[in-house]
Amino acid sequence: MSRRSRDHRPTRPTWRCQACGIAWPCSAAKLRLLAEYRTDRAALLVYLATLQAEAAVELTELDHATPPVVLAERFTNWARPRG
Repeated sequence: MSRRSRDHRPTRPTWRCQACGIAWPCSAAKLRLLAEYRTDRAALLVYLATLQAEAAVELTELDHATPPVVLAERFTNWARPRG
């Protein structure tokens, strides 16, 4: 794994990418996660849903409450299998 891909991790409690500064998961993080969980999409969704719940709490504590639908789009909807 390259250094660049390792850096695309969330910074808590802001949930911004350590490497590029945009809302996490950024595009690079999404690609890494899809590759990492390529044989177990259900596990990826459980992992992302757990992080989404943590982000909701931490962002609310920062007074940056994000609507649940926005967090779902950001954390889990992109990872759902296309049917």
